[in-house]
Parts: sequence; structure tokens; C-alpha cells
Amino acid sequence: MDLIRAFTEHPASVGESYTEHLVRALCFGTRMVFAGVACLVHGVLPFLFVRTGSRAITELHERIVVSRSVPATPIANDKRLSL
Repeated sequence: MDLIRAFTEHPASVGESYTEHLVRALCFGTRMVFAGVACLVHGVLPFLFVRTGSRAITELHERIVVSRSVPATPIANDKRLSL
């Protein structure tokens, strides 16, 4: 696999450029990290961050599944994962 294709194939499969995909993935991952930390704190102090985790899940689902303009190619079809 050539290097350029390695960086552009997946982003193109979801209708994004490499840069668009990079920004979306960084924002998405940052949101997941903050929500995860809030869930850990909530586990110890259940009166804090009562709805933070569920709100983050709902928001991220909306952003990655419902609002996506191009359906993602299922990962099962990714030939790189074949043995």
C-alpha cells in the first residue's frame, strides 16, 4: 500500500479529506476522554457528573452515525484486516 493511500483511503470512504478527518477524530477523541474522566469521577462521587456520560454518548452518536453525509464502509470489508 502506498503511503498517500494509507492516509487518504479511510477518510475518503466517509466523505472527508485527511485534514477534515483529523480534526473530527481529534474532537471526537477529546470529547470521549473528558466524558470518560467524568464517568470515573462519577463512580467515586455519584452526585457529580450525573448525566455527563449519557449526554456524551448521545452527542457522539449523533455526530458520527446520524449526521454523517456518507455512510462509512463497514470495517468487516477492510481487506487490511484479513489474514
